[in-house]
Amino acid sequence: MQTFRSLVLVSGDPRSLALGAQAVFEQLQSAVRQRGLEAEVALKLIGEAGPTAALPLVIIYPEAVVYGPVAPADAADIVQQHLAMGHPVERLQAPERDLGGRLAWLSARRGTLPAEQRILLARAGRIDPESIEDYILHDGYEALGRALTGQTPAEVLSQIEASGLRGRGGAGFPTGRKLRLVAQAEGEEKYIVCNADESEPGTFKDRLLMESDPHALVEAMAIAGYAVGAHTGFVYIRGEYRLAYARLEKAIQQARASRLLGPDLFGTRFGFDVHLHAGAGAYICGEETALLESLEGRRGEPRSRPPYPVTRGLWGQPTAVINVETLANIPPIVRHGAAWYRTFGTPSSPGTKLYTLMGNVNVTGLIEVPMGITLREVITIYARGMKGGGHLKLAQTGGSSGSVIPASLQDTPIDYASFARLGVALGSGALLICDQDTCAVDLVRVLLRFFRHESCGKCTPCRVGTEQAYQILARVAEGGGHPDDAASLERLAHSLEMLSNCGLGQTAAQPLRDLLRHFGAEFDAHVKLGVCPAGACALARRPAVAGILGVPISG
Repeated sequence: MQTFRSLVLVSGDPRSLALGAQAVFEQLQSAVRQRGLEAEVALKLIGEAGPTAALPLVIIYPEAVVYGPVAPADAADIVQQHLAMGHPVERLQAPERDLGGRLAWLSARRGTLPAEQRILLARAGRIDPESIEDYILHDGYEALGRALTGQTPAEVLSQIEASGLRGRGGAGFPTGRKLRLVAQAEGEEKYIVCNADESEPGTFKDRLLMESDPHALVEAMAIAGYAVGAHTGFVYIRGEYRLAYARLEKAIQQARASRLLGPDLFGTRFGFDVHLHAGAGAYICGEETALLESLEGRRGEPRSRPPYPVTRGLWGQPTAVINVETLANIPPIVRHGAAWYRTFGTPSSPGTKLYTLMGNVNVTGLIEVPMGITLREVITIYARGMKGGGHLKLAQTGGSSGSVIPASLQDTPIDYASFARLGVALGSGALLICDQDTCAVDLVRVLLRFFRHESCGKCTPCRVGTEQAYQILARVAEGGGHPDDAASLERLAHSLEMLSNCGLGQTAAQPLRDLLRHFGAEFDAHVKLGVCPAGACALARRPAVAGILGVPISG
């Protein structure tokens, strides 16, 4: 195998590509050829690299020098001075403040974040996501080979169960138990369905996994198929994820060509194949039974349960519907063992978790940290504190389907057991961090507007309940609150949770309850005093109130 003295990585995430990364890559290729360095320099376009302020990035190993933002015209200087003469181009190096600590996977000279431990993102930014050779060089398909040639399906199942892996899509259901139910179910055919319909607002972790390490998902699905006796897998991917789709499609083709998908894998009698299906942008299709309806060619609407997909799923056959992040944990577990996996996280919630950071913080983006970290640690270490010196007022944990929690809970370990004790939902892992200028009433109003828009309308509690809750909140935010509005919202939350046909309506109750439980005084100020304490919602711009709060009326 050829050895190169320098490895040059160019960030190839969608934002970098929009900013000209492809042109930078091509100019670097041209300059390397002109200098006759093809035998010494390896050049790769990688997936997500982390920071946003310095894109497109060019990262050169072994020196771990980071250049950014790089324009196509800069390529010649980088090749001439750094690669040919060995002198880093100081004027093009990305300032540390722009990197924001996100490139934790670089060498120690760049520094690392104290608690970030990468399992799922271990290869992100280090390999060419469109190269199966790169994936194999970084332990790719080792777990699949080990499972097929050295373990029985029952042993693989037991290993996943022993790891304590729980679903990372929001529900937190034990993954090993789900797979075992499918394995025990009777059916002519069984299926593995990857839920890649990442439609939760503010969540992009699955997209980055698929863009930066697509073969990991292919390998994980094959292992899961072996464990339950399934020979076919489907990836139901969000239609807007064009780059992720393209890279997954290429990964599947490469795996087939390398006989890592198809019949008789690793010389065994087990065969498995993966097919891609793009959704049409319906949030409801993130719900597993609505996803299956869509995959079968019908309108995406939830099915009544029971029966559950593990016994009657795709085309009436036993089906394991598992999201991208959850599946990506399976190869490391099989490769290193359940005991190793349990060294991360907490006893009740082992492993790591991907979080997307957004809102009023200094650094946003994607992190992977052990389960059990606190919100205070996330904000202080990874988000680099609150923007503009503000203070934390609330956080939303997990997109629309998560909870709205006050600053008083920021020292609660973020894991399933701790959150469950407090009635808090972890959701998908999107963390929206809000400062003192955020109006809790207005935030929940926005969430209910989303739920009412995305409700499929199949069941009355969700179709009517989300609309009624939104209308009440909109009226309160405009200053037209009634004394009985809090009681009305409580009743609606109870009806949504108990009577809705699927998780969309059930989780729509969560922000209503959180608003009244944690921000009741702020809600009362809107209703009883006609004042928005945060000075942020429509009520604050009413002339009679704006003068008191000092809020501009225009806008």
